[in-house]
Amino acid sequence: MSLSASFGGFIWIAFFFILALSVIVTVHEYGHYIVGRWCGIHAEVFSVGFGSVLFSRLDKRGTRWQIAALPFGGYVKFKGDANAASGSDGQVLPSLDPIQLRCTMHGAPIWARAATAAAGPVFNFIFSIILFCVLFMWQGQFTDTPKISQMFATPVVNTLQINDEIISVNGVDVFSIEDLVIAGQELVAPALYTVLRDERRVEARGPVPFPALVSQVQPRSAAIEAGIKVGDVITRIDGQALNSFADLQAAVATADTDEMLFSVWRKGSEFDITLTSRLVAIPGLNGSFENRRLVGITGGIFFEPGTEPLPFGIAITAALKRTWYIITVSLAGIKQMVLGSISACNLSGPVAIAETAGQVASQGAMPFLALIAGLSTAVGLMNLFPIPVLDGGHLLFCAYEVITGRKPSDSVLQVLMTFGLVVVLSLTLFAVVMNVIC
Repeated sequence: MSLSASFGGFIWIAFFFILALSVIVTVHEYGHYIVGRWCGIHAEVFSVGFGSVLFSRLDKRGTRWQIAALPFGGYVKFKGDANAASGSDGQVLPSLDPIQLRCTMHGAPIWARAATAAAGPVFNFIFSIILFCVLFMWQGQFTDTPKISQMFATPVVNTLQINDEIISVNGVDVFSIEDLVIAGQELVAPALYTVLRDERRVEARGPVPFPALVSQVQPRSAAIEAGIKVGDVITRIDGQALNSFADLQAAVATADTDEMLFSVWRKGSEFDITLTSRLVAIPGLNGSFENRRLVGITGGIFFEPGTEPLPFGIAITAALKRTWYIITVSLAGIKQMVLGSISACNLSGPVAIAETAGQVASQGAMPFLALIAGLSTAVGLMNLFPIPVLDGGHLLFCAYEVITGRKPSDSVLQVLMTFGLVVVLSLTLFAVVMNVIC
């Protein structure tokens, strides 16, 4: 790869990483800002990014909205704060009268401080739910009728046509996509189809329903790094012919070595690619994980059925379930990682997230929005961890105050904040190292 191509790829990755991060951080910090305002706590600065200020505007409430030079985060500085982590300003606070002190994160009632601290993660979750809901409604869902809306090209003789409705395959009647997949499990290409075409029954030949076709390529996988693309058909692995995607899965799982030779058919030409499979922790039932050898390819049927709009009620329910699934799988993954059941290579740090953002953005707007929704949930969850400097740490201090009836002293808070910062930076560095060496 040329230097210019490498640099161009880096710029692409950096741009979409910064874009995704900026959107998520802005939503998070706006949660703190607006709930703080509702609770009577005045925000002096709302910043997207850190460092030198590139642009700023003072609103009528006295809040300075700004964009800073380093786009790797953001913060809200409330009245009486000494820094972005809401440490108390020992010089300003003593000079405030009771009414002014009430407008700070250090003089407001505990319920107001807790609500303001929790608002950032909550807004991340709400943002995820809204994005997922919009995506579900916008993209709709595939109909269960086995009617061909679009077709992938395959190396097999194919006389099927767009708008054909499949009613049988090799003599087995099918009434749904599931029926089609089940009926085609043991077939050898080309399969014999009976279809309805212009209200007439027509015989046609085509690929098996679930061929070794690439319908998705996972980010940061062996497949995407090797140049596998959506629409590719894997014809052989290490010389072994493949008839279906099940054959592909079996060949990867039973390969003698991690390194495999894939024969790929793409738009009429065939070539070989070497891939190295990776051990990946796959979430299962009840918070369990299964380590499996994967190359990062998702299969699918050889055609796309029609779609139908998803009603709001079903879409919002699906969005809630998707957000909750991300939370539960993330927590289960952290637990299994701490216990040593799965490798720390499964940890996604800034490097992995940046690469994923660039790769997903190249697949289109919808996948990129879905990534932002997932990352927003992850950021909200991470900020609820009870670590000082994170929102969960502030909530922990509020809980301590409720239980003991007093706030932690400024000296104790300073020590805990420093400790929390060291923990967060250490975890970030660890994740970066894992992303680089794995």
